Amino acid sequence: MKQHLQHPIFEVIAKSAHAMGTEAFVVGGYVRDIFLKRNSKDIDIVVLGSGIDLAHHVAGEIGPNVSVNYFKNFGTAMIHYDGLEIEFVGARKESYRRESRKPIVETGTLEDDQQRRDFTVNAMAIRLSPERFGELVDPFNGIQDLQDQMLRTPLDPDITFSDDPLRMMRAIRFSSQLNFKVGEREFAAIQRNAQRIEIVSTERITDEFNKIMLSKQPSIGLDQLFKSGLLKIIFSQLQDLYGVDYVNGKGHKDNFYHTLQVLDNLARKSDDLWLRWAALLHDIAKPATKRFEPGHGWTFHGHEDKGARMVKHIFRQLKLPMNEKMKFVEKLVLLHLRPIVLAQDHITDSAIRRLLFDAGEDIDALMLLCHADVTTKNEYKIRRYQDNFRKVQEKLKEVEEKDRIRNWQPPITGEHIMEYFNIGPGREVGLIKTAIREAILEGEIRNDYQEAFDFMLIKGKELGLQGK
Repeated sequence: MKQHLQHPIFEVIAKSAHAMGTEAFVVGGYVRDIFLKRNSKDIDIVVLGSGIDLAHHVAGEIGPNVSVNYFKNFGTAMIHYDGLEIEFVGARKESYRRESRKPIVETGTLEDDQQRRDFTVNAMAIRLSPERFGELVDPFNGIQDLQDQMLRTPLDPDITFSDDPLRMMRAIRFSSQLNFKVGEREFAAIQRNAQRIEIVSTERITDEFNKIMLSKQPSIGLDQLFKSGLLKIIFSQLQDLYGVDYVNGKGHKDNFYHTLQVLDNLARKSDDLWLRWAALLHDIAKPATKRFEPGHGWTFHGHEDKGARMVKHIFRQLKLPMNEKMKFVEKLVLLHLRPIVLAQDHITDSAIRRLLFDAGEDIDALMLLCHADVTTKNEYKIRRYQDNFRKVQEKLKEVEEKDRIRNWQPPITGEHIMEYFNIGPGREVGLIKTAIREAILEGEIRNDYQEAFDFMLIKGKELGLQGK
């Protein structure tokens, strides 16, 4: 292991620990990532003694420009050095109260510290003592679990997950990020302890959920959240998409697994978290709008409008940002059917102008979402959709270049109208502005100041207004 500890900081830590008459170890994710051949800038150091004291000693050895941030109540300290974030903590053992995931901490041995870790792959340690520098300490055979791509707990998983229920979310998150399998014993324990997630703060749950959303194939984690029973507790609206109803032998697609496929399709094209949220929520109102119409079949009329109105509540419930990110998701959920409908019909310039006007700068994101929403396995339908979407995109480019509608503001403003007709804010101003906007979108006049001004004169006269 010595070849993986080439950075001089490890030698400084080893010498400092030796000078203090104690031992220090690299533990956790940094060790795991060595075997996964992943670069890591976060280094966790466990010391048989005071982590704060060791951090100060190390900082003194590095030089006067290195400061130590320490938290006396937690017994932890942090140093930032050469692009690395190094955290020091004393070896400890933990016990938990039923109603809290905050542990009662006592000084412990290295073995105690490794036992309290969430998974065997995170419980490996590397010695930094000079005489045994680079020696791997792996009491739970984490190296084998890494090779097998398995997530197992060092101790009884019922204890591990009940003590700190956030570890259930972390298990599924690691599984989704690393494409590891959660052990059968561990997954069964998550199912038994799912209700314990209720003692964890929404912010911590949502942070793990977003990391699952950002994984290469988000459906892996979301499917496990569903099968574990966690999803029903933390995000019941998404769980409600699951299932197929039949009337007279007619069913509809399972909207939960359709949504996961749309999300995976999109994840192959974009790392944007909020675009992925739009994919996750695009059909969220289908359970509320589902109807069976004799002679026609299953319908979900208005699910895009109702879904957009659900976004704000869901973001507030999950403590997601109530800002432009929420509005972006809201907009895409509302508009997600528009390009699909255009792709099925004769494409008019007017319809394209309205889509550009409503989507604005988010038109490209909307088109990515609509492409991802095609989940049919019928090759003919796929080719037809792709061909139609290509025509829509060509038309979007053509109309945008000709009419400059994206992020468009009408050339005549309310101030222009009030100044010319010498009137204050009121109904007439709104009527004229709307008429100008509609005339441009319908192609009756061009997106041009003079044509819009002339049109304003006509509309003002119809309303009995006298100009300058």
